Amino acid sequence: MADPRPRLGAAGIGVRDLERSVDFYTRIFGMKVLMKLPLPDMDEVIVGFEGASTAVVLMQHHDPSGHDYASTGGKLAFYVPDPVAVAEAIRAEGLEIVREPTPVPELGGVLIGFAKDPDGHLLELLQA
Repeated sequence: MADPRPRLGAAGIGVRDLERSVDFYTRIFGMKVLMKLPLPDMDEVIVGFEGASTAVVLMQHHDPSGHDYASTGGKLAFYVPDPVAVAEAIRAEGLEIVREPTPVPELGGVLIGFAKDPDGHLLELLQA
C-alpha cells in the first residue's frame, strides 16, 4: 500500500544539454538514472539515489529559446560525505564554485559550500 502522507517526490530543473546534465549528476553525485520520459515538448530524465524517495527531474525542452535556466532563484541541496571533494570535482569540470565549503558555526561546524551545475543552477553542498 502506498504511503498516503504528503511528500516531495522530485524537483525539476530545465537543462540545455540533457546528456551533459545526466553525466554531471550521475558522475559527480553518484545518482542513478531512474527513468527516461520522451514527451511531446521536452525530454525528461529522472535521476536519484538508490533507496531514496526524492529525485531530480532534468528537463530539456525541444525548443530551448526563451528558457533562462540559470535564473530560477532556487537551489538543489545535496548532503555529501566530503563537500570539499565534491567542490573539487565540480571545479575540475570547469564550473563555478560560488563559496568554498567552510564550517558554519551556527550549524555545529558542518561544512557548507555552493557551486553551479552546467546550466548555472545553484547547488548547496552540505556535509552529511
